[in-house]
Amino acid sequence: MSETTRTYRPRRDRMWFLRSRAYTIFVVRELTSVFVAWTIAYLLLLVAAALDGALPAFAAFAAQPWVIALNLVALAATAFHSVTFLNLAPKATVVRLDGWRVPAFMIQGGNHTAWLLVSAVLFWVVTR
Repeated sequence: MSETTRTYRPRRDRMWFLRSRAYTIFVVRELTSVFVAWTIAYLLLLVAAALDGALPAFAAFAAQPWVIALNLVALAATAFHSVTFLNLAPKATVVRLDGWRVPAFMIQGGNHTAWLLVSAVLFWVVTR
């Protein structure tokens, strides 16, 4: 008679990320990548429609309520993704000027300012 031994495997907590605010923000940020991918696909569809001369068909697709709702959610998710990405930059990059380390708030501020300026220029180009 042979006796088999079984290894103990504790149950995994599927909601481990809810234990800490930092973990939750990390997981939410990673999930927003899906909406970033949707935004890229949507823009590629727009470019393809413009090149093929099918803008009226694309406009009809884009005017559907579910597409508008999805794009609004994608806008919010992409903005969250961008802000959290720019906030991580000082942790990933050390900038030194003549041996002086540039403080994190200056790197963050520069990143956010550049983002806002580029967004303003794009808004001006699109709406004029």
